[in-house]
Amino acid sequence: MAAPLQGRNNALIELALAPIRAEVERAVDRYGPDRVAVVLGTSTSGVGESERAHRAFHRDGRWPQDFHYAQQEMGTPAHYLAHVLGLRGPAHVISTACSSSAKALASGARLLRAGLADAVIAGGADSLCEFTVAGFSALASVSQTRCNPFSRHRNGINIGEGAALFLMTREPGPVRLAGWGESSDAHHMSAPEPTGEGPERAIHEALSRAGLKPADIGYVNLHGTATPQNDAMEAAVVSRVFGADTPCSSSKPLTGHTLGAAGAIEAGLCWLALTRHGGRALPPHWWDGEVDPALAPLHLVTPGARADQPLRHVLSQSFAFGGSNAALVLGAA
Repeated sequence: MAAPLQGRNNALIELALAPIRAEVERAVDRYGPDRVAVVLGTSTSGVGESERAHRAFHRDGRWPQDFHYAQQEMGTPAHYLAHVLGLRGPAHVISTACSSSAKALASGARLLRAGLADAVIAGGADSLCEFTVAGFSALASVSQTRCNPFSRHRNGINIGEGAALFLMTREPGPVRLAGWGESSDAHHMSAPEPTGEGPERAIHEALSRAGLKPADIGYVNLHGTATPQNDAMEAAVVSRVFGADTPCSSSKPLTGHTLGAAGAIEAGLCWLALTRHGGRALPPHWWDGEVDPALAPLHLVTPGARADQPLRHVLSQSFAFGGSNAALVLGAA
């Protein structure tokens, strides 16, 4: 494989592709390689390869033979997936920090609605690198223990890595992307706008596009980073929109915060909640159980809890640096 397409991030993408590859290839055969698009989210791409190459350059005075500067370009993951599958349709990457892959799913839906593609491989991937660890550490946002979202003792995130991919078409399937909403706060480079007006707007837009009311949502996957400001803002928004009785949880104590891949991975967990165990299993909220009295009340899912009735619609929300917000509504067939 050409050097620009090699790297850990793309290896994660290939792992995520494996379970759905046969179905993807059937879609390519059916629609043709020009009619299958790729939309991915990432915030790291091949930055890890660039870090290693720079260390080698400073040590040896030359670049490693297996390094190419294009490995670190944000668009490389989409080019890689298109290359692996022999696709010639639209292929691009969205990089809006932690909302990247949620927005990639919304972008994929728009391509289908606009008739620019008949199938879209959408999702995201992010791999660990020193750049992100150093950045979040400089913000004093990294917890030294398992992250503890919405606890009075919360003190930061755990950085993770991973990938998730979906095959999106206009054909009916077990789960559909019923609605999506996006907004931009432009409030601060890293801190959320404290009232949560932007995230709330994205949630209402997703509900409106799905033709649903807040009471129709059976479960909310929280962004839930376990940072003091994000959790305070998010608790206020979810309590305002959904009240204190809608089951919700942050899955980040289980996965870590996978940054640009988080939206797709968490949409995948919502997909599993809708399709497994009769649609009654709820993703648990792992924390120390120490309620922060300063936060608006939430119904956090205890491990092993099940929905009273099969889930019909769930919502997943992602809030990023710079105030880039996204919300996805997934519905059972």
